[in-house]
Amino acid sequence: MHIETLPGVGAEITGVDLRKVTDGEFDAIRAAYADHGVIFFRDQDLSEEDHIAFAERWAPINVNRFFAAHPKYPQIAMVAKEADQKDNIGGGWHTDHSYDEIPAMGSILVARVLPETGGDTFFASMYRAYETLDAATKAEIQGLKAVHSAKQIFGSQGQTYYTKTDAGGERIGNAAAADVLDDVVHPMVITHPLSGKKALYVNPAFTVGIAGRTKDASMPLLAKLFAHAMNMENAYRFSWKPGSVAFWDNRSTWHWALNDYHGQRRIMHRITLEGCALN
Repeated sequence: MHIETLPGVGAEITGVDLRKVTDGEFDAIRAAYADHGVIFFRDQDLSEEDHIAFAERWAPINVNRFFAAHPKYPQIAMVAKEADQKDNIGGGWHTDHSYDEIPAMGSILVARVLPETGGDTFFASMYRAYETLDAATKAEIQGLKAVHSAKQIFGSQGQTYYTKTDAGGERIGNAAAADVLDDVVHPMVITHPLSGKKALYVNPAFTVGIAGRTKDASMPLLAKLFAHAMNMENAYRFSWKPGSVAFWDNRSTWHWALNDYHGQRRIMHRITLEGCALN
C-alpha cells in the first residue's frame, strides 16, 4: 500500500483493495484519514454490500434524512443528478451535517455513473485554513461558538428546496424535518478528535451566525473566515473515474461538487458515518 500526499489537501492511497483491508492496512488508512482530512482510492470494485461493510468498520452509519435512499440499501444515500436536471447536490462549499448536535464524522462516496466530462469535486483543508489565519484573528475567534442550521438549505424556505419534479419525486426531500430541526451551536475552532490538530469549523452553507450576536453583527467575521478558507492553495480538485472512492472528514474539510456537466447523468452512492461531540 502506498500513500501519496496531494497538494492543498488529502492523500491518494493505492495498492489496497477496500473489499479485504487487513488490520494493518486499516490502521494506516485511519492514520492518513486523520492527518489529511480526505483520502482517495482508485480502481476499486465495491458492491453496495462492500461499501456498507467498509463503512461499518469505522463507525455506525448515519441514515440521511434529506437525500433519497438507495431502493435496496437504506444505509446508502443517492447523490444523483439526472440529465434533465439543472441543479446538483452539494454545489457550493460546505461541510456535511454541521447542523446536527452530534456532527457526522465523515462520508464515503463511491462513483457509480459518471458524466463523460465534468463532475469533479473540490476539497479544502480546514486544518490549513486555521493554521494560516493571522494571530489576531485566531485570538478573536478562540472560544467563540457559531450557530449552524439545516433550514436555509433543506427547509421549505431554503436555498435548495425543490418542488415535485416531472419524475414524481423531490431532488432533496423531507423539508418538514429541516423546518422543525433546532439550530445547534459548535465551537468555531475545534480540536480534531482523531488527529488532535486544530481546525476551523464554520462553513458557508450551514453556519448562519455567531452565538450571542445578531446575524448582521456575525456576518463580517464569518465572511472574512469563509473567504480565507476558500483560498485554493488549501484545496484539491478530485477528478472522478470509474472505481473512484473518496472518504472525507467533515470535521477538517469542506467540499464542493462542481455542476459543469449539464445534460449528463452523475450517480454517486454516499454513506455517512456517525461522529462525536466537538470541542
